[in-house]
Amino acid sequence: MHRKAPGLLGSLKGLIARRNDVVRAVDGVSFEIAEGEIVGFLGPNGAGKTTTLKLLSGLLYPTSGETRVLGHDPWRREHVLLRQLSLVMGQKNQLWWDIPARETFLLNKEIYEVPDAQYRQTLDDLVDLLDLGRVLDVPVRRLSLGERMKCELATALLHRPRVLFLDEPTIGLDIVAQKAVRQFVDAYRRRHHATIILTSHYMDDVQELCERVIVIDHGHVIHDGPLVEVVATFAGYRVVGMRFDRAVDQADLQLHGHVAAFDGISATLHLPRDEVSSRAARLLSSFPVADLTIEEPSIDDVIRQVFATGRGAASVAGADGPSTP
Repeated sequence: MHRKAPGLLGSLKGLIARRNDVVRAVDGVSFEIAEGEIVGFLGPNGAGKTTTLKLLSGLLYPTSGETRVLGHDPWRREHVLLRQLSLVMGQKNQLWWDIPARETFLLNKEIYEVPDAQYRQTLDDLVDLLDLGRVLDVPVRRLSLGERMKCELATALLHRPRVLFLDEPTIGLDIVAQKAVRQFVDAYRRRHHATIILTSHYMDDVQELCERVIVIDHGHVIHDGPLVEVVATFAGYRVVGMRFDRAVDQADLQLHGHVAAFDGISATLHLPRDEVSSRAARLLSSFPVADLTIEEPSIDDVIRQVFATGRGAASVAGADGPSTP
């Protein structure tokens, strides 16, 4: 990365003595994904998610290490591999803006040399799954964001790829459109036994589609395993909800744990995971508790903490208050 000082003077200095910094966007990332598996690939902005997908799809050449997709090196750009994978990026368009989506579909048919019979069958399946019948012949510029995203997915899947990289496929979509895209992705995977890597900042996407997640931060994998293990790995607390017979003092509650919510007659506390039983017992004996529940924190909250504070702080933040970096 080239660094330049601000202003005209900085530009002139850059011509004489350019300063470059080396940034390891992906560093030592290693994982395997089985055929037919769908994996959530999570991380904050700048963690290396999109870079990894570009390496896997052959758009970037790795400076070291080895990448294999379906037994091939992606960077060699072999036709036999390119015809079996597809990369969908929610912020990039492949549809032609001024012509109907059907015209782009025909263009991709020729690019991938899809036989006529297979093309018609695949298009019929995609139109049915994505409910695209009424928009195929409408210029893309006149489609809603959700309709365009569905057409983007159809364009990427006309050649029936065995490997699908989805980079924020539901970004900017409303709740109804997000749900439709998730249902389609799951249906496509089941029908064609496709292997899918999904990146998303919407945890609903991951929770509905993925049993396994890979969490990446600063170019390093910090978790690879079942989604349910994320909570145990990164959340050092459990959530205790209480309702009281009469109003209590919040300051008194704070002596027992981190108070996440309070309205006088009910409260939510975060208690250290290994002390939740003993602290809950003390709460029951010290306050007029009418009802008490103990739950795991939501995956959405845990992932948000991982992204915001980093792995080490996230594992304990929220138990007795935020950790100090």
